[in-house]
Amino acid sequence: MAKNEKVDSSDEPNYRGIKAMPFVIGNETFEKLGTIGTSSNLLVYLTTVFHMNTITATNLVNIFNGTCNFGTLLGAFLSDTYFGRYKTLGFASVSSFLGMLVLTLTAAISKLHPRQCGGEESAICKGPTAWQLAFLLSGFGLLVVGAGGIRPCNLAFGADQFNPNTESGKRGIGSFFNWYYFTYTFAMMVSLTVIVYVQSDVSWALGLAIPTILMFLSCTFFFLGTRIYVKVIPRGSPLTSVVQVIVAATRKRPLKLPEQPWLSLFDHIPTNSINSKLPYTDQFRFLNKAAIITLEDKINTNGSAANPWKLCSIQQVEEVKCLLRVIPIWIACIFYSIAPVQVMNYVVFQALQSDRHLGNTNFNIPAASYIVFSMLILTIWIPIYDRIIVPFLRRFTKKEDGITLLQKIGVGMVLSVVTMFVSGLVEKQRRTLALSQPTIGNAPREGVISSLPALWLIPQLALIGLSEGFGIIGQNEFFYKQVPENMRSIGASLVFCGMAGSNYFSSFLVSVVHQMTERAATGSWLAEDLNKGRLDYFYYLVGALEFINLGYFLACAKWYKYKETSGNTFDVAMEEMQSEKPIV
Repeated sequence: MAKNEKVDSSDEPNYRGIKAMPFVIGNETFEKLGTIGTSSNLLVYLTTVFHMNTITATNLVNIFNGTCNFGTLLGAFLSDTYFGRYKTLGFASVSSFLGMLVLTLTAAISKLHPRQCGGEESAICKGPTAWQLAFLLSGFGLLVVGAGGIRPCNLAFGADQFNPNTESGKRGIGSFFNWYYFTYTFAMMVSLTVIVYVQSDVSWALGLAIPTILMFLSCTFFFLGTRIYVKVIPRGSPLTSVVQVIVAATRKRPLKLPEQPWLSLFDHIPTNSINSKLPYTDQFRFLNKAAIITLEDKINTNGSAANPWKLCSIQQVEEVKCLLRVIPIWIACIFYSIAPVQVMNYVVFQALQSDRHLGNTNFNIPAASYIVFSMLILTIWIPIYDRIIVPFLRRFTKKEDGITLLQKIGVGMVLSVVTMFVSGLVEKQRRTLALSQPTIGNAPREGVISSLPALWLIPQLALIGLSEGFGIIGQNEFFYKQVPENMRSIGASLVFCGMAGSNYFSSFLVSVVHQMTERAATGSWLAEDLNKGRLDYFYYLVGALEFINLGYFLACAKWYKYKETSGNTFDVAMEEMQSEKPIV
């Protein structure tokens, strides 16, 4: 390196850690309070206010949710490549606020939604006009843009505020992931109770205005912390480097790897790289050929390859390996999430055909409100785990997080298997009691309410909540830490794409099981009247699939090699300059 080239020490980020958390967590909490309640009640809004039929409304909501989740890939790409997480989050937060504002206007202004049914001029329920539907969809579009930018970036942006090269910073990152999910579950509880109640039973205009105001507060909190945030600058498309490695390795496939590849392969590291220096690994050895230097390869004066499509550094190769290694784990996580999806879907139907009385009173707990028990258990569990259990485990395992990330995900998968079999046992007892109840005369048994108290559904909800406390939190932290630093937004988007895949596969599984069992003598396992179906068998089936997936995950976990780093490449460059060694 020339003498006049200096690395400014001021480039080292000023990590504020905990000081930045009120702004990041505040933004996250208000954003979730503003959007979750509305999205969870969207189906009711479309059928009651916009007079859509059930199929149309369901399809629209499914498309909306799926697009939000898959949109995170585009948001992550734009963040990591061009704009950075701060700008992406700021733009997406404003977009979400405008989307919520549009939805509020559709409820508050009578001309923006169809007239109510029952009046003289509207005896027949008429659906929305073309321009009313267009205005509604414009709100959905703004929310999709917001979700596509917020979901893959907010978690990674919060973790960026901690120094990953210090012990306190590493512990802060692990603690942040736990508290991040704590705020998520808290927001879920408030949204599924208070906001949903106001929307359904008081006023849609007021019920949508409240989350809109909360979304405005989310934007305010985010921009208030602008001066103290660490803003990681994007260094170009990380996916381009991935493609370059694959192309270069393919071109050099006839070549033979040297006996000591870690010594002879091309090992240039740009001084402005934000990625940690990675050691050589033996996995995916074919890719190592991309770093073989031939007589045709030319090197620039700064040490970089003249043609990066023919010669890549071993650092680039190892970064691609990091991405490839997480793919098998990601596939296992897709199938893991089937259990939470099925429990949350069918527990409402189980509650509807169970005794929902609260004690000896005449008050019935709404069937949809039982999901809150899962959130409540998780909200209680996370602080206990973070403040008591992790420090206790740390003394024995000597690991900062108490247990490894894959062990954390594995515990969640074990709990998902247990959850499905507990759910099957509870459903079997509910159905048995319903069918054993005496009827008056020849009264039909369709929709008979079982005498089993619906509170017996709490164990399966508690178990699935604990499962997510390990599995989902572990996934978020795993994908953040195990991909290269310039791909962290893409890593975060993998979690949401996995959830989208779980939803689609769950729908496929339900359709297949229904079609295969409806022609049987016993009837469909998933009949609309649970007393005529065998939901317990379906739960056992999902439990068996989860058990098989657990075996696959354990095999992947045994094969997996955690990302080992030698510090940030900026720090490596500083050390080499101070020791007067050339950077190669």
